[in-house]
Amino acid sequence: MPDPSSASAPSSPAPPAALHGLRFAFGTLTVLPVRVGRWDRAAARGGMLCAPLAGLVAGLAAAAAGLLLLFLGSGPLLAAVAGAAVPAALTRGLHLDGLADTADGLGSGKPAEDALRVMKQSDIGPFGVITLLLVLLAQVAALAQCYAGSWARGALAAVVSATAARLALTLAARRGVPAARPEGLGAAVAGVVPVAGAVAVALAGTLAAGAAGAAFGPYPALRAAGAVLAALAAAELLLRHCVRRFGGITGDVFGGLAETAATCALVVLSLG
Repeated sequence: MPDPSSASAPSSPAPPAALHGLRFAFGTLTVLPVRVGRWDRAAARGGMLCAPLAGLVAGLAAAAAGLLLLFLGSGPLLAAVAGAAVPAALTRGLHLDGLADTADGLGSGKPAEDALRVMKQSDIGPFGVITLLLVLLAQVAALAQCYAGSWARGALAAVVSATAARLALTLAARRGVPAARPEGLGAAVAGVVPVAGAVAVALAGTLAAGAAGAAFGPYPALRAAGAVLAALAAAELLLRHCVRRFGGITGDVFGGLAETAATCALVVLSLG
């Protein structure tokens, strides 16, 4: 009789494609302990389509930190600092680092190849430092204004801004947007998302933000949806400028787009 122990164990079914996309999104856009099982174009496509979900989780964590501090008796300013710090911590500061590197590359005024070399350097130049300072100040000031209005408005702003930041990445990964380098995250995700899919996700995110804002009235609904649209418009302007200057997108540019979209969304949400 054959030895049963020598028989090969039945192989477990492969995870569905959607699960690979979720793993890609959370494994590359957050520090959560998610293993990326596949690194091909199909997984990257699913990951970039799921990017807003990673933003939603980051936004909920930021809102939870801010609300906890308010519950413990802190003021709106400290809650806003926590709201800005948590998304940065959940990305190990990679988006902020990308923003600084992109600012240094754009501010260098050098040709594309030299500017990309500047962006790859480990240090941060004066353009990057100034940009980081102003962006973080704007995020904290806008979020503090929202929390000063009410705890619910502040929490909504934290969630909407983080989600809009990742929506900008979905649109930036659409077909027709080239990679500036043949390697790196930019090359892995450049052009993987169909234009129709990117637009559909952006519309869904905008409607979801409006629906969340509708819990507080018609004007907050319009403001939340408008914040997402303004964030995507600002990120699109930066994207097009980077493509002209660098010849395409890089991982640093993705970080810059995310922080630009988040900041713009917060500013709009703080108005009124």
